[in-house]
Amino acid sequence: MFSDARSKKLVLAAHCILNQNSISDNTADFPGTFKEIVDLLLEWNVGILQLPCPELICLGLDRGDVHGAERPLIVENTRIRKALNQSHPAQKLKIIVDQVIYQIEEYLKNGFSILGIIGINRSPSCGVESTSMNNEEVGGMGLFMKAIHEELKKRGIHINMIGVKTSEKDKSLMRVKELGEN
Repeated sequence: MFSDARSKKLVLAAHCILNQNSISDNTADFPGTFKEIVDLLLEWNVGILQLPCPELICLGLDRGDVHGAERPLIVENTRIRKALNQSHPAQKLKIIVDQVIYQIEEYLKNGFSILGIIGINRSPSCGVESTSMNNEEVGGMGLFMKAIHEELKKRGIHINMIGVKTSEKDKSLMRVKELGEN
């Protein structure tokens, strides 16, 4: 099964790596994609599974406040994190986490390899090594990545997770290259 031209290799990428149009107002560093990362993944001939944007799905494009861009980034990120923890958004978040886990399990069950998951550090939802909380950037995972990590752990699945920052192109590209070396 699946013995055609496909590489059977995947990377899961935060939604905004492929679509900067989805992120909160006044935070885009690129017009469309984080091109350098996308180009590298294309060179590797891996499938790119674009993770859903939890903030867009749970809170909307304006993240529930059209004045969000008027606040300092870290303050707005803290507000977004709190909003994601509210009952209705939290229920939506659980649904999208379950959908991601289902896809991961399907690929693994059918002999595909997942090189890693790429998140966005400082993000209140997609941070891997850092997130926003209490109006500062702190060590730890965003709500979405943490939920994915915990569900994978429950199932005994280990996938390398790294975080990048669109404002740190060179450092981010080096981090992604590490996934290809594993």
